[in-house]
Amino acid sequence: MSLRHPPYDGPALHRFAQEAVGAGVEWLAGEGAGRAWSHRRFKPSGEEVTAADIEVERRVTRILTERTPEIPVVGEESAGAGPVPGTGWLLDPIDGTMNFSRGAPGYAVSLACVVDGEPVVGVVDAPALGRRWSTGAEGAVAAGAPGLPGSRTLSGAVVGLTGTGSGRSRPARLIGLLYDRAHRIRLQGAMSLDLVGVAEGWLDACVCLGPSPWDVAAGVALVRERGGAVLGAGGAAFTLRSPVLAAGPEPVARELIALWESLDS
Repeated sequence: MSLRHPPYDGPALHRFAQEAVGAGVEWLAGEGAGRAWSHRRFKPSGEEVTAADIEVERRVTRILTERTPEIPVVGEESAGAGPVPGTGWLLDPIDGTMNFSRGAPGYAVSLACVVDGEPVVGVVDAPALGRRWSTGAEGAVAAGAPGLPGSRTLSGAVVGLTGTGSGRSRPARLIGLLYDRAHRIRLQGAMSLDLVGVAEGWLDACVCLGPSPWDVAAGVALVRERGGAVLGAGGAAFTLRSPVLAAGPEPVARELIALWESLDS
């Protein structure tokens, strides 16, 4: 499927993404922030989910289906076990549900459009912070961007880390290595916002362990548009099938991948 022509050129996709995310955020800022909607339960995987996750996904999906009926929408709460399509919308209705359900502000609605496996449009909105970040209106990752301003050495870097879970020895050992080798580490609980942090310069780099495509696709587009590297397994360019992601200036991202892969599984 090609999305490079009207009505699905870059500006149109960007406009539809903004509209759809806006619908979810508007609802969250009102009724969706209520106690009944934020009551948590657990999926079979052990991850938390709330009624608000499901309702935001429904509202965003409805807009996208109306505006782009030929483009599939894959949301975290409705995705099955099958492969993610190479071209489509990828939606995390509330990235950082654990933060949301506890009243913490570190959560976001994250939406990306991917074409042939590459994120070309990304929108991340943090409703509790009143902030939204998006790729340019042309809807394509910029070529020749100047690069991120952050530290180009791990020893000088503030590194975000997500996907550590609990009770697992390999992530715990990575945390220990980063305490020794990085300037500081931050565990904030939302992959999309860690990637935004890299794009904005709040973080010099980040590592996402076990990223699902909808967790990171929008943030990947943002970081790449700002000239940052996003690497996956083996230090290759990140793909949506990779079990690990590191983003930041390329030397730091490469060192972070090497650290993770140096640990026994």
